[in-house]
Amino acid sequence: MIVKKPKTAEMNPGPGFRIRCNDSRPPQDVIDGFRDFPSPDVSDIMNRLYTMTREIKNLTNPDLTILGPACTVRVFPGDNLMVHKSLDIAKPGDVIVVDAGGSPMNAVLGDLVSTKARHRGITGFVVDGLVRDIEGILELRMPVFARGVTPIGPLHRGPGEVNYPIQCGGIVVHPGDIVMGDMNGVVIVPQEVALSVLTQLRNRKEGEAAYLQAVKRGEFSNEWVDKMLDEAGCIRN
Repeated sequence: MIVKKPKTAEMNPGPGFRIRCNDSRPPQDVIDGFRDFPSPDVSDIMNRLYTMTREIKNLTNPDLTILGPACTVRVFPGDNLMVHKSLDIAKPGDVIVVDAGGSPMNAVLGDLVSTKARHRGITGFVVDGLVRDIEGILELRMPVFARGVTPIGPLHRGPGEVNYPIQCGGIVVHPGDIVMGDMNGVVIVPQEVALSVLTQLRNRKEGEAAYLQAVKRGEFSNEWVDKMLDEAGCIRN
């Protein structure tokens, strides 16, 4: 008797099982320009709608930050075949952003993948899921942002996608979007607005710095709060 695997168990080429080489990235000087700003400033400029959920946090050294264009990876929760393949697709300076569906089960990368990434010049990882081998990752000083840590390792079967739009921490991430990560969290700057966002940040920088110094000296007024309350009709007794 011939035993056949059911068709429903096969991998199907196309959506869900595909790889794309992405050459579209913001100019390097635009990416580097964001080094002058912390993630809260960038989040504010984009009206607080492009910041990942706080559950995705820095699991490595507090002084390690992430800044670079996204190489996006979508995996079946608990599988990391496409994470391994992304190391061949990502370019030096890229941040590998992994949509693992927020799975609380298997890790999708550990010290082995992180070591390979270091040799390929990868800036770091952002994972909507778990990682493992945290001691080895800490030794590498490779910044990794994720939901947490587990000893349970991944499978290597697929399916998955590389360099297609994903969801990570509640934010849609496209290949080439700028990824910023620090101790405050992770912010995504869409590639098509990166220059305009950077210009806004630079234009506001001097005024914000002056205001902060005034507050530090105790020179400030909350009259604007009263104005807003009055305009909104707040009842004050």
